[in-house]
Amino acid sequence: MVFQHLLTTKNGELIKGLSRGDGEEGEDITANLKTIKDIPLKISHKDFPNDIDIRGEVFIETNDFKKIEKDFANPRNAASGSLRQKDPKKTELIPLKFIAYTFGFSSEMKIDKQSDFIKTLDKWGFKTSELNKTIKGIDNLVKYHSKIEEKRFSLNYDIDGIVYKVNDLTLQKRLGLMATAPRWAVAHKFSANYSITKILDIDIQVGRTGALTPVAKVKPVNIGGVMVSNATLHNEDEIIRKDIRIGDTVKIERAGDVIPHVIAVDKQLRSSKSKKYVFPSKCPSCGSKTIKDYNFVTKKIDAVRRCSNEGFGCEKISIEKLKHFVSKDALNIEGLGKKVIEKFWDLKFIKFPDDIFNLNFQTISKLDGWGSQSAENLKNSINGSKKLKLDRFIYSLGIRHIGQENAKLIAEFLGDYSNFIKLKDKKNIEDLSNIDGIGDTQISSLKNFFQNKLNLKVLSSLSKILVFEKNITKKTKGEFSNKTLMFTGKLNNISRAEAKSIVENKGGKIVSNVSKKLDYLVVGEKPTSRKVKIASDLKVKILNQTDFEKISKLRQ
Repeated sequence: MVFQHLLTTKNGELIKGLSRGDGEEGEDITANLKTIKDIPLKISHKDFPNDIDIRGEVFIETNDFKKIEKDFANPRNAASGSLRQKDPKKTELIPLKFIAYTFGFSSEMKIDKQSDFIKTLDKWGFKTSELNKTIKGIDNLVKYHSKIEEKRFSLNYDIDGIVYKVNDLTLQKRLGLMATAPRWAVAHKFSANYSITKILDIDIQVGRTGALTPVAKVKPVNIGGVMVSNATLHNEDEIIRKDIRIGDTVKIERAGDVIPHVIAVDKQLRSSKSKKYVFPSKCPSCGSKTIKDYNFVTKKIDAVRRCSNEGFGCEKISIEKLKHFVSKDALNIEGLGKKVIEKFWDLKFIKFPDDIFNLNFQTISKLDGWGSQSAENLKNSINGSKKLKLDRFIYSLGIRHIGQENAKLIAEFLGDYSNFIKLKDKKNIEDLSNIDGIGDTQISSLKNFFQNKLNLKVLSSLSKILVFEKNITKKTKGEFSNKTLMFTGKLNNISRAEAKSIVENKGGKIVSNVSKKLDYLVVGEKPTSRKVKIASDLKVKILNQTDFEKISKLRQ
């Protein structure tokens, strides 16, 4: 099992090694990475850049793991835990391996293809995967996937799929990145391992957005080397569609070798006394009515049933919101994991997010499994989380439909916390509709959040504790400096995402509504006539694709 890591070198010497972290900030594990023999500490090749970030994966081979398996649950845990050891000498005892596959930043390097860079890595002394291959055509990609899937269990390491990447590095740059993944790469997982077992009970779990998720408690069974005792049933509609009942004999698989779920019921083995499972009409946590929302996008009733008690009024929702608040992509409070949150809730140490910043660490140090040092470490981690970016804070609140990407868009539009808190005025929330990527669903969700008095109380308390870093303003110099643009219709030979990226890199801003503040409406094929008419009436300058490319200097 592998983990992404980044190596920063200067003048051929390794100066820093980081874990992937949240994609922007990683944990410094330089000393531990230096114990891995596959990682060159000094490279003297003439063509090696003066400054480069090399990215790769740390893993443990199957044969090596067998020697230490009594100390770890699986290779993944062994690799992760070993790299986070405080004593590098202990890490050195674990047979870790490293393969390199790409770079982040590089100076003085003229390479056009991903495949050429892989060959260069070999020359520099890095190990690369023997499965790397340049392939043309979707059919050939699928054939190669099938070939690797057939031989996956004969490999000396665990893999659960392969990743397709655009080979041309210039095209990679044009396609750009989303919040958590590049647009120029896609993972293709292998088919899952499965086993047969029996459902002993069905438990309903309540998530942070109120979603009721049914989980099958099954007779423990080994699937791909992992003992499984729980399997998700997804939602009420899935239970009805498959007619899943307590006592059923079922086929369970681990999708992507991670999440176990029920894929089929053997109804021939079903007891004559078996009864259909009735999904609860009331929340098992707070007793509130459960509801299914109407989805205005699909024009259908959602499959997911939810607790109608929003915010912190439901115990289970509150606990899940607290877990989300301290998670890696939110405040990232190390030492305050899911189990700790549950324990502190039971002890009545925390009920709302601001309680985290008022914990009694002397009392915590006396709890079983704790001590003065671990309590002090938690204190330092909590204090260190007080300063954060606005987008992380917005994401940490766990507002439904507001993920990392939407949180970044909103934070960039608003600029600072003072503007965020003004969203409690419905008129200000409507302004967010001008953000390209924020629609009615997100705006409706934000309205519900700010209408909740408990949520406003939490925001008020947190605003007195947290310090928000200034939002980094994007590049403002360029052909579209301080201009707002909107696209309608299909563009030729350029994606909407790339066009948006071009505008932003040249100082402009993309909006999604036509108004007097709009500078340019870019019209492609089959545009929305209403938008064109409104722009014309407001005397907004209308550009065709050729005009747009001339201004942005894509066409000379």
